[in-house]
Amino acid sequence: MHDIRAIRDNPAAFDAALSRRGIAPVSLEVLSLDEARREKILAAETAQAEANKAAKEVGAAKARGDEAEFERLRTLMAEKKSQIATLNEEAKAKDAALTDLLMGIPNLPDETIPDGDDEDDNVEIHRNGSPRNFSFDPVEHYDIPAIRPGMDFETAAKLSGSRFVLLSGAVARLHRALAQFMIDVHVEEHGLTETITPVLVREEMMYGTGQLPKFGEDSYQTTNGWWLIPTAEVTLTNIVNGMTIEEDYLPRRYVAHTQCFRSEAGSAGRDTSGMLRQHQFEKVEMVSVTKPEDSAAEHDRMTKCAEAILEKLDLPYRTVVLCTGDLGAGMRKTHDIEVWLPGQNKYREISSVSVAGDYQARRMNARYKPSEGGKPQFVHTLNGSGLAVGRTLIAVVENGQQEDGSVTLPAALHPYLRGKTRITHEGLLA
Repeated sequence: MHDIRAIRDNPAAFDAALSRRGIAPVSLEVLSLDEARREKILAAETAQAEANKAAKEVGAAKARGDEAEFERLRTLMAEKKSQIATLNEEAKAKDAALTDLLMGIPNLPDETIPDGDDEDDNVEIHRNGSPRNFSFDPVEHYDIPAIRPGMDFETAAKLSGSRFVLLSGAVARLHRALAQFMIDVHVEEHGLTETITPVLVREEMMYGTGQLPKFGEDSYQTTNGWWLIPTAEVTLTNIVNGMTIEEDYLPRRYVAHTQCFRSEAGSAGRDTSGMLRQHQFEKVEMVSVTKPEDSAAEHDRMTKCAEAILEKLDLPYRTVVLCTGDLGAGMRKTHDIEVWLPGQNKYREISSVSVAGDYQARRMNARYKPSEGGKPQFVHTLNGSGLAVGRTLIAVVENGQQEDGSVTLPAALHPYLRGKTRITHEGLLA
């Protein structure tokens, strides 16, 4: 959500920043509603002052036996009471409308990100490793002979419908090993706090991180009002929801491995084959809560944490900064990390690491007390995949596929597989 005072102070700058996202000016609508709200509040305060004055005078009128004045003041007090109640309700309605309007306006893009219309205008800022030269034509993950026995889409479709998968045997073991490996690296080497969170949340938590009100169709809601999390960003970020914390509590750095659920409402027809885009998937998510002046450095640090996982798995990747046209609604700046998939002969996103600034903090009312004193300030929040487990599995098996149909596994995973180093053509760990 946005600071209404900042919009009042410089509406032109606010509209100019939004125009980089291709959004028409909204400051006039915001300020008109804000002015109407403030007028109602002022009118209610004026009426209350008049009522208070009448309350002081009514006793004096009674004492001096001025019945006419007494009755006039009593009538005035009753009228003011009714007027105040009406004005307060009208002010409350205007305030709710203003909040809804501000909730629906995307975050302002960081000044450092490039302008652009879509992903074609993203800018590469880092590349690591080179795609392997295959002596045969590599195939996608679901066509690798070693993987086919343990990746069952047909049975999953029988159980749940499209965009689900049933993993078994060596593939399930590899999937579990990847998640454990990621958590261990983030905790032991990157200093993140391992956290186990619910995957069902109250509606206000989805508002807090910006999934609601605009993007509800992308998630699943239960019949009793809970929402299934699309990512642990929701639960980890909302840990500080409604809190005013001490400055020395910051930064907070969390990591969680959870199931995630997305309807993929906006992805009809995209990535329908394989397990690249699923309704249910697992992700290792990182979230940081910082002071405003530290968030830019924290963004770079989190990006390196995600990149480190790929480097340890010896997977080629590149990192891009998203342009304004590809930037998520709630974020100021995002680094997408894209891993090389030889089966598709292209880089595909495996992590987005983003800084939201105070956008989420204002929605959650999450602040910190400066150690030197003064007014509490809004924290900054950041989140990033570290990594999407299923997509990492895809990258591992596609990059490790051999001409005989087997898959060679990265050395970093061998300890998590009891020393096994490959998946045979028949789908067995060996």
